[in-house]
Amino acid sequence: MSETPSLSAPAPLSRRLSIAPMMAYTTRDFRYLARLITRRTLLYTEMVVAPAVIHGDREKLLGFDAAEHPLAVQLGGSDPEQLAEAARVCADFGYDEINLNVGCPSDRVQQGKIGAVLMAEPDQVARCVEAMAAATSVPVTVKTRIGIDDQDDYAFLHRFVGHMDDAGCRSLTIHARKAILDGLSPKENRDIPPLIYERAYAIKQDFPHLEIILNGGLKDIDGMLGHLGQVDGLMVGREAYMNPWFLADVDTRVFGEPGPAPERMAVAEAFLPYLERRYAAGVHPKHVLRHALNLFQAVPGARAYRRHLSENAHKADATPRVYEEALALLGERALGYAAS
Repeated sequence: MSETPSLSAPAPLSRRLSIAPMMAYTTRDFRYLARLITRRTLLYTEMVVAPAVIHGDREKLLGFDAAEHPLAVQLGGSDPEQLAEAARVCADFGYDEINLNVGCPSDRVQQGKIGAVLMAEPDQVARCVEAMAAATSVPVTVKTRIGIDDQDDYAFLHRFVGHMDDAGCRSLTIHARKAILDGLSPKENRDIPPLIYERAYAIKQDFPHLEIILNGGLKDIDGMLGHLGQVDGLMVGREAYMNPWFLADVDTRVFGEPGPAPERMAVAEAFLPYLERRYAAGVHPKHVLRHALNLFQAVPGARAYRRHLSENAHKADATPRVYEEALALLGERALGYAAS
């Protein structure tokens, strides 16, 4: 057996690198797996709308494992009173940061007056931020775009950030693409509008007292590191999910932590007790194991590992044993490779 990664001491909150909130992806199960790989990276929940936090099943929506710290929750909404109440609830749950979504472009979210559509109403967003900050001592941050539709020049972004600054927000994450609210799907809005990193750089220059985090198109550590110095931190999205082992070097290369990267098989083995705890709590293995499908990407035996999980984890009688069987299919030749 490989040495088990230690989760005993949560790292301090740092936004030098974070994993973006992603619906259906950054669940508590993926976050636990990510934490086994990287101790320092800030993790985010999926977006949770404020009314659901107030009236819904809070444990189901907001529950997390203590090992996930440092951990931020992302809220969606546009009503200051609702967001303030939701912020209080999230603070009581123990989150390290509360983030307001002003970047999601989906039609469904727009209809609820949530996400990127709010960039057109900076006064309203500022009132939300002020109310949330007044309700809790937990840091309140904002995630936004560089513009929406034809409101996409630098002056528009500068005015929006100015309102956030006046409202007391001290950390903004900027997805360096505009959002096209009518005619593009959320996926297309992640790919089609061009990335303009220079807009985020300019905001940092014009608001040097604010912490500016860059998001959008970040896929490799070498390329990501080139942005630091122009901005204060980086937020990576689907690359971290589709290839979780991308995170193995970030503690040393991004945060400057001493020591070797974790071993891949050790991470996989450490995920098993977590899977067993979730199973004992009534969670079907398919919900947990879908996040581990890509853990051994490009490793010998990975195809057999993925196939076994894909074909068996969803079965009604599946147990954590299906994961042990999948790991066994990697074979001896994968063990040395999996350590890298």
